[in-house]
Amino acid sequence: MAFHRLIILVFIFLLSSSHLPLAAEETPDEARMQLYKKTATLTSIPWTTLAAIDQYERNINDVNDDRLTSIQVKPEWWFGLLATDENPSHYEATIQAFNGIGKDGDGDGYANPHHDEDVLYTVAKWLSDEIASGKSIKQSLETYYDRDKAAKLITQYRQLFQHFQTTDLDEHAFPIPSHYNYSYRSTWGAGRGYGGRRIHEGTDLFASYGTPVRSVSYGVVEVKGWNKYGGWRIGIRDADNVYHYYAHLNGFEDSIEEGSIVEPGDVIGYVGASGYGPIGTSGKFPPHLHYGMYRDNGKNEWAFDPYPSLKRWEH
Repeated sequence: MAFHRLIILVFIFLLSSSHLPLAAEETPDEARMQLYKKTATLTSIPWTTLAAIDQYERNINDVNDDRLTSIQVKPEWWFGLLATDENPSHYEATIQAFNGIGKDGDGDGYANPHHDEDVLYTVAKWLSDEIASGKSIKQSLETYYDRDKAAKLITQYRQLFQHFQTTDLDEHAFPIPSHYNYSYRSTWGAGRGYGGRRIHEGTDLFASYGTPVRSVSYGVVEVKGWNKYGGWRIGIRDADNVYHYYAHLNGFEDSIEEGSIVEPGDVIGYVGASGYGPIGTSGKFPPHLHYGMYRDNGKNEWAFDPYPSLKRWEH
């Protein structure tokens, strides 16, 4: 009888324990961070650099969200001069025979271009070897991507990740503080006459002189100064490769310089009516903030309508 009672108690315990709450699942950002840090340990390339390279490729490539890395394997880099079939047992031999750079990062014995750990480890090991040969990270990335701007953008992402110690930088803020009076509507594509026929690449937010202008995102100040169209303007690049353009300012916040790192809500300048002429020109139109958004796709940069984003951030 005692034995039967014990069996029943064990059964009840097992039944009840099956309903205990499960540990929280690992988020994609956390999983990627683990991969960055593991690879950094193996190669001595800082995790911030690996995350920045991965972020650059995530920004310019159409990547499956299930993947931990967005880096696209270059067949000529991985296999050398000759591609191979899909049999993992053939990868290593092909790489060795044709001077490819593919490496085994996950320890399964094969350098597999379809495994994220292998891909990230391969790029990190290649970069480590480049540095050991006397090249800088910037020079190596310019060679790898055959594009100077790629190295510049990756450097900016690395600075952001290093400063905030995370890759989770998706928060945004509205550019005008809510307790100030302002108005705006969709003006994307409207005609503009100054400087020749062109379209309006942004949204105008009308407000009084001196109204604070805030950064909408985490980012690096890429440009600060005068532009004959935008007057006193600031350009800030975020980690999603969006360039945020703030124009017609009356002045800048004292702490803001090119290279400054900002976060959502930081005051960067003040509403004005500058522009449409040589340096110092002002008053040719009512005071307002011209806000524009541009995205780099790995080849060129193009403008897109910021109005939907502004409406989302406002609420």
